[in-house]
Amino acid sequence: MKFIVSSNLLLKNLQSISGVLSSNNTLPILDDFLFEINEETLKITASDLETTMSVKILLTMSEEKGIVAIPAKILLDTLKTLPDIPVTFNINDDNFAVEMLAGEGKYKLSGHNGEEYPVTPVVEGGYSFNINSLTLAEAIAKTVFAAGNDELRPVMSGVYLEMSEDQTSFVATDAHKLVRYSRLDVKSDNEASIILPTKPLNQLKNILTHNDIEVKIEYNNKNAFFSFGNVHLVCKLIEGKYPNYTAVIPIDNPNKLHIERIPLLNSIKRVSIFANQSTHQIRFKISGKELVLSAEDIDYSNEARERLNCNFEGEDMEIGFNSKFLQEMLNNTGTEEVIIEMSQPNRAGLLIPVDEENQNVDILMLVMPVMLNN
Repeated sequence: MKFIVSSNLLLKNLQSISGVLSSNNTLPILDDFLFEINEETLKITASDLETTMSVKILLTMSEEKGIVAIPAKILLDTLKTLPDIPVTFNINDDNFAVEMLAGEGKYKLSGHNGEEYPVTPVVEGGYSFNINSLTLAEAIAKTVFAAGNDELRPVMSGVYLEMSEDQTSFVATDAHKLVRYSRLDVKSDNEASIILPTKPLNQLKNILTHNDIEVKIEYNNKNAFFSFGNVHLVCKLIEGKYPNYTAVIPIDNPNKLHIERIPLLNSIKRVSIFANQSTHQIRFKISGKELVLSAEDIDYSNEARERLNCNFEGEDMEIGFNSKFLQEMLNNTGTEEVIIEMSQPNRAGLLIPVDEENQNVDILMLVMPVMLNN
């Protein structure tokens, strides 16, 4: 087998799928990229068994069809050092030895039999719908940070995708915080729900932000398939029943705090430096048009207090939150203002971005309070 490809084109596409590769593979061949040469196209695949990602690129020249597995790390490290020049690959069909010719350089490495690479699952008896790539990237970015990482509760370590004829919702929670991102302009012909693992979602998020194209999502009871441009991603779904998240969202919240996001975020960042580093507790004391943020660490005699202007409807109250959770939520909210809805100091608070421009987006963030030690 022999083919020629641009070094930059190859590197760019290898990097786009290299995040799938795992450092502790059970199968040695999963440390490789799978190269499949077919006339003038090259299909490259990376997998960790749970997630498989492939890209197709056009070759400058190719002779013979073929398949070979090439060690990923040494290939990436070599391509990163090359200028944008044609690279010629010569592959020995008998022992899978790979020879690379680039400019004045000649490099040899050991490839492996591509036939031993795990087979990529295909869609069988599934459903599908389309979504814009930037919409999907935003949905992932706004939710994936809230997913849990508790191995004893695997269903909560993913993002719950709920589809209906009216809207599509992405939900993530770790029992301390919860985010629901709904799109009224993305609909499915059939009502269904699946739980997607976070690793492939983070992979998608990194690639999707560069393009404005349609993404086709197909799914059955075992796998989800994402196709867009020259990229194809397959991931195993997380099995199990997602908790009834709607039951924990408080309905009646008479106390509403309306405030600018950036000043609030910056104030929380400063005050939380003085909080107890195990609880990260920060106190909200709200009365009239004033919000006082405070934190203290009694062990080290650290204390901080800041005052912010706000609009507040409701009765004066004090409530405690984990400052790390609030920072994560405010960082993942792109709006200028937010509303924090509360009922009582021991009930969950809702953080809602104020976005009057995009009527198709509905974002709700829930954060559990922490008990104040007076």
